[in-house]
Amino acid sequence: MLDTGVLVLNRVYQPVHVTSVRRAFTLLYQGVAKAIDEQFQLFDFDSWAALAAAEHDSIGTVGRRIRIPRVIVLMAYEHLPRTRVRFSRFNIYARDDNTCQYCGRKFRRSELNLDHVIPRSRGGSTSWENVVCSCIRCNLRKGGRTPEEAGMRLLHAPGRPRWTPMFRSATRRAFYREWRPFLSLADAAYWNAELLD
Repeated sequence: MLDTGVLVLNRVYQPVHVTSVRRAFTLLYQGVAKAIDEQFQLFDFDSWAALAAAEHDSIGTVGRRIRIPRVIVLMAYEHLPRTRVRFSRFNIYARDDNTCQYCGRKFRRSELNLDHVIPRSRGGSTSWENVVCSCIRCNLRKGGRTPEEAGMRLLHAPGRPRWTPMFRSATRRAFYREWRPFLSLADAAYWNAELLD
C-alpha cells in the first residue's frame, strides 16, 4: 500500500509527477505539500490525519488509521513540468506498451527489440516516427524491408508521445478516480482558466 501511486500537482494545480504514498506522507508531514480531497479542499498533515478513514484506503499507525491521499499539491513549486519525452529505449517500450507493433502480442522487455520501420540501410532515421517495438520473430521476418514489402502491418503509426505524469511514471499502471479532474484536458482547463471580475 505504501508504494501505490499519489498524483503530485504543482502550486497551480498542474500534474507534475506520480509518487509513492510513503513519499506523499513525508511531504505532507514536512509541510511541503497539502492533501486534496474529492471536494477540492486542502488539508495539512494534522487535519488530514483527523479525517475518518473507514471507507477509504488507509494505513495503520500505532494510535489510528490514516486515510491515503491520492492527490497532493506542492505549496511552493510552480514550475511547469517538462513537456518533452526523451527518446530512449525505456520510453519506446512504454509508448508501445511492451507490445510488438507487428503481431500485437505483449512481451517482457527482454524479449523485445527495436525495429526501424524504414530500415536505416534505406535512409530511415532513428527517431520517434521510425522506431517501434517488435518481437524477435517479427523483426527477423521483416528483415531489411519495409513493412509493406514484407507483407506486414503496423498496429499504430509511430510518433512522439505526449508528456503526462502517467507517461513519466510508466512503471505504475494504476489510475485512481481522484486523479481524473487533474489529468483530463477539459477538467484541467476548468482549474487553470483565468477568472475575471
